[in-house]
Amino acid sequence: MIKTMIIFGTRPEAIKFISVIKKICSDKINFDLKICVSAQHRNMLDEVLNNFGIKPDYDFNIMSKNQTLSEINSKISIELEKIFKKEKFNLVLVQGDTNTAFIGALTAFYNKIKIAHIEAGLRSFNKFEPFPEEINRKFISQLADINFAPTQHAKKNLLAENVAQENIFVTGNTVIDCINLNLKKDYVFENKILREIDFADKKNKFILVTAHRRENFGAPLKNICQAILKLSENKNLKFIYAVHPNPNVKDVVHNILGGRENIYLTEPLNIKDLHNLISKVYLVMTDSGGLQEEVPSFNKPVLVLRNVTERQEGLLTGALKLIGTDENKIIESVKKLIENDLEYKIMCKAKNPFGDGKSADRIYQDLLFYFDPINNKAAEDFIFEC
Repeated sequence: MIKTMIIFGTRPEAIKFISVIKKICSDKINFDLKICVSAQHRNMLDEVLNNFGIKPDYDFNIMSKNQTLSEINSKISIELEKIFKKEKFNLVLVQGDTNTAFIGALTAFYNKIKIAHIEAGLRSFNKFEPFPEEINRKFISQLADINFAPTQHAKKNLLAENVAQENIFVTGNTVIDCINLNLKKDYVFENKILREIDFADKKNKFILVTAHRRENFGAPLKNICQAILKLSENKNLKFIYAVHPNPNVKDVVHNILGGRENIYLTEPLNIKDLHNLISKVYLVMTDSGGLQEEVPSFNKPVLVLRNVTERQEGLLTGALKLIGTDENKIIESVKKLIENDLEYKIMCKAKNPFGDGKSADRIYQDLLFYFDPINNKAAEDFIFEC
């Protein structure tokens, strides 16, 4: 039996772990699973846990106001050390690029526990964008015994860093698995603001916005908001901005966009509301990594509010367009998609290169193979074909 810990601390990690948790939990013969959350995010994490009935075995509850990255790291490491001394795990599973993932992998390494990294190999090649995620992800790749790359492109990045080929498995991204769990034909939004919007009014075009990354704090976020403000002068453009609770985001957004016509400011949306909203909007503007992966499955354009992205596959297929945070560039890019029907249709037709909804199945099969290659067969790699 493989005694396994899954550790995560943020809402995006939780979303991307849902299908993996369900799959591993279904096999009580080969896996003994414990779930640990750092609660690096608290309320936003709890929303996902509650929605999908996930009950952690360990909860560090580390979140405190204005905590630094170093404080987050030290809290997680100290708490994990206690657990690793008590329980003898064979495997620790981490996901993505958060501080919880990095410190989870590092502390497992210190305790000589095998490490598997889901969503390995994404690179922007700029250590400050995204910050601190780019470096977190690179460090985890060097610590991990098993690297689950979402795409062939991510695998190539790992090989270029001398990660052993036999320890890399291409699975697709687990976030696509989650979409299939959430979409409903006659869905009723839980969010009150969304429930009151008439999405059937064909004269309106709805645009979903999220922007919350550290590198966009300050002037870049103000530029994004000013661009939205000017674009909203077109009465047929309706903006839905799901506002992150961090004061560096919330205060700026509400100061510039609060109380404005055509602009709906909501709290962060639960994942079911979010996925069903994406199915109704015209396009998405975001600096989120997860949305860059999810939205192409809905055949909607994504304008990426960042200077660089680790999701190069989306740029190559045309599903994503990198527009940065310059106010005029944002306005120009949105208008182009609103006014140029051909440009819009080209982005909509781009296929999603990030997954096919079977990532958790591959991860499960590859773990069995890694620990017992004589009696198990590795899953076939996810191959994206344009």
